[in-house]
Amino acid sequence: MSSENATDCLGWAARDASGVLSPYKFTRWAVQSDDVSVKITHSGVCYAEVVFPRNKHGDATYPLVPGHEIAGIVQEVGSNVSGFKVGDHVGVGTYVNSCRECDYCNGRLEVYCEKGVVYTYNRPDFDGTITQGGFSTYIVVHQRYCFRIPDAYPLASAAPLLCAGITVYSPMMRHKMNQPGKSLGVIGLGGLGHMAVKFGKALGLNVNVFSTSISKKEESLTLLGADKFVVSSDQEQMTALAKSLDFIIDTVSADHSFDLYLSLLKTAGVLVMVGAPNEVKLKPRSLILGMKSISGSVVGGTKEMQEMLDFCAAHKIYPNIEIIPIQYVNEAIERLIKKGVKYRFVVDIEISLK
Repeated sequence: MSSENATDCLGWAARDASGVLSPYKFTRWAVQSDDVSVKITHSGVCYAEVVFPRNKHGDATYPLVPGHEIAGIVQEVGSNVSGFKVGDHVGVGTYVNSCRECDYCNGRLEVYCEKGVVYTYNRPDFDGTITQGGFSTYIVVHQRYCFRIPDAYPLASAAPLLCAGITVYSPMMRHKMNQPGKSLGVIGLGGLGHMAVKFGKALGLNVNVFSTSISKKEESLTLLGADKFVVSSDQEQMTALAKSLDFIIDTVSADHSFDLYLSLLKTAGVLVMVGAPNEVKLKPRSLILGMKSISGSVVGGTKEMQEMLDFCAAHKIYPNIEIIPIQYVNEAIERLIKKGVKYRFVVDIEISLK
């Protein structure tokens, strides 16, 4: 990208594998003909903000500005941009580029780009520059990877939808979990799980929450509106639900029994993994004898991202958030590690990052 007329951007970055974030000034490229410049107002705090700044995958490039749940206001558009104008409320999610030529890009499933999707931070873009994320004052992105947030929808609430929301919405649509009266199991009640519950209820499903923690029962039933709460370590409760579920969304990244949960599915039921445990162990008969399947999924394509944002606005679906200043972000990440948030931190960039 051309550096001509590029301007300074203020962010918070990790400098090493400690992952500790602190103020950092860097440069964004100038707006090109197909680009949108977004003044960032809010950025959600995902578990990725633990993984990448702390170099858990061994591929961190420092300084590293995290944040891939970005909401803000358009401040400039390129000459070829047709879908956005200055003042529009928009979001940017977990990726900011793809080849735009392969079958998956042509099918609007850019996240599965054959040449490799370019993530919003800590990834080389096609011009060799390293992407920097949403814990910053603004971002410049190709219009294809920018999404319209309905005007009446709060920007702070929109931010977590760009990762947590789409991560569960995409497989729910792909596997036709939009059939009222069907039964859905949600394993885990964090940032992703609580969104799966909200989507499930909006779609008319009978929603069952599975957790190892009895302390989450009241919030599951009362706050989120789930139909049933099950302590997954209680064998009697689990056995009572054998062959009762049409779908399961598994958001848990800790190792756990897959045979047990597969036994809860009806014939031809599907379990979708959006968490990332170290390994998956199961007996083949758990699948074979019931014509059951396990599927994996990451976030979604650009078409379904916009559909999800519009769906949330139409059905008044809002993630449960705790808004924080950027100066609190290191403490927030520690709380996230200890599961001390209900259910998503959102950094108020506009107010606190100056």
